Amino acid sequence: MIPTFIASFLQNIHLPMTSSHKGQNGKLLIIGGSELFHAASKWSLDVASHFVDMVFYSSIPSNNKLIQEAKGNFWNGIVIPRDELEKYIEEADCILIGPGMERTEETEQLTNTLLKKYSAKKWVLDAGALQMIQPQLLKSNHIITPHSREMKIVEDKLTDQQIIQAVILLKGQVDVVRGDGVEIKIEGGNVGMTKGGTGDVLAGLVAALYCTHDALTACVVGSYINKKTGDFLYESVGPYFNTSDLATAIPQVLWQTLRDSLSNS
Repeated sequence: MIPTFIASFLQNIHLPMTSSHKGQNGKLLIIGGSELFHAASKWSLDVASHFVDMVFYSSIPSNNKLIQEAKGNFWNGIVIPRDELEKYIEEADCILIGPGMERTEETEQLTNTLLKKYSAKKWVLDAGALQMIQPQLLKSNHIITPHSREMKIVEDKLTDQQIIQAVILLKGQVDVVRGDGVEIKIEGGNVGMTKGGTGDVLAGLVAALYCTHDALTACVVGSYINKKTGDFLYESVGPYFNTSDLATAIPQVLWQTLRDSLSNS
């Protein structure tokens, strides 16, 4: 049974119109990856490519090479060098920055420079970029996806008079979405989701949904479906699924959930 408050957000999800053309159903730019973390941004990319028409991907040169080599399994995207980022920021409906990025001065400079210059764009900030952000730059059209430790890092940078303006998806055993004066708790999930990378999948799903929906809908539906997919996998293999399994199963679970929501409305 879908909780009533979740069903109301699922009703906001609209499918691509039959008359739409390529590019009209979302363009997402993902900025992520590092020498240390190769897979994180790829998980974000994999799940997002199911829900938007185009994914632009930019990482350090070694990660860009890995994605180019994997293009046989990824057709709906363009790998772009860092020196062309601004061109694609202007074209993208939403930008996800942070999956797989390390806490370095380079990450700090890149994140804050771009966020300040393009503050009117839809942004989702995760992982390394989130930890290096100047929280004063965050606006109501931005989403952050911290776990509890990252949330403390962000909050510790604020003065007593400052508050976080962004919509917050606080990840945990119970996810908490805060924004527009509301707080929404999403339960679900299981021990199989403690594996590294499940948060990167969530960030990719939220960012993809945010391309064509409002921030609260993207966060609530993204959180609910991520947890529900973990429970779906648990039914067949218990806790013995990995992050790639999660990314692969999310489209099926979201589609079935939307159908169930429609049949019960």
